Amino acid sequence: MLRALQLAATMLGLTGENPSVGCVLVKDGNIVGEGATQASGRPHAEEIALAQAGDQAPGATAYVTLEPCARRTSGAPGCATRLRDAGIARVVIAAADPHPFAAGQGVALLQAAGVAVEQGLLEPEARAQNAAFIARFSG
Repeated sequence: MLRALQLAATMLGLTGENPSVGCVLVKDGNIVGEGATQASGRPHAEEIALAQAGDQAPGATAYVTLEPCARRTSGAPGCATRLRDAGIARVVIAAADPHPFAAGQGVALLQAAGVAVEQGLLEPEARAQNAAFIARFSG
């Protein structure tokens, strides 16, 4: 997760309305893909990491600094769907995403598909990294 936070830090202030997110895919103890949400918020970190991992994605663990989105404004599949469809076995999330397109829906989608989900690893650091984004969508 520390690596995912480092990746996200490289894009702080550059992702427009979107949060700065990092994602690292690990399989058999090796990083097989990693990414950070890019300028203006596209592509998302998970998309980049999955593209790098390719056929190594099935069975991998995804470390993501913020809950994967369940849907997208563009209508494209959300990151939770992309992780599920790629065969990711486990998703470790640092912090919940209060945005209406996530807000527990990403976690629920993954869990419904049988993907193991853990939350809270380095949560204070992830929340601090996206404090303004989180504050904007929190009650």
